[in-house]
Amino acid sequence: MSPTTPAANDERQQAWVEHALAQYERRLTIFAWRIVGERELARDVVQDTFLKLAQQDRAALDGHLGAWLYTVCRRRALDVCRKESRMQTVLDSDAIGQPVADKQISPLERQEEAGRALRLVAALPPQQQEAVRLKFEHELSYREIAEVMEISVSHVGVLLHHALRRLRSELTPQ
Repeated sequence: MSPTTPAANDERQQAWVEHALAQYERRLTIFAWRIVGERELARDVVQDTFLKLAQQDRAALDGHLGAWLYTVCRRRALDVCRKESRMQTVLDSDAIGQPVADKQISPLERQEEAGRALRLVAALPPQQQEAVRLKFEHELSYREIAEVMEISVSHVGVLLHHALRRLRSELTPQ
């Protein structure tokens, strides 16, 4: 068969989706889980996201696959929440990086500070919380965050600025 046959195109499409699945499935599941609050619902959301990806033209997503996946996943998760009428934040202490190590702080104190930071992030307004999680847990750029949240890049900057200022003021000893 020549590489331009429909069967060859199907194989390339399948390989592309499988590669994306390997690269993004875990991160998208954590992301969706935080929105829907249940692991199984999150897995369903991610499965729907990848089913939608399989129907997309690979060339159309060139260069912004990650942002597209997060956007579709977010929209689907919010749809599920509206349908199920349940929206809660689930904290996963492994998902946010640990605070900068201080040689004077014991491991127990460090763990307590990390827990405090997670609680403070959870107390942020929803948009700030989502921007912080996308930036620091999922390591998206401002542009990618803007695409996922469907806001401007400058609004992402404002959200992160206010969130980080609030977190810094709460975490800094008085």
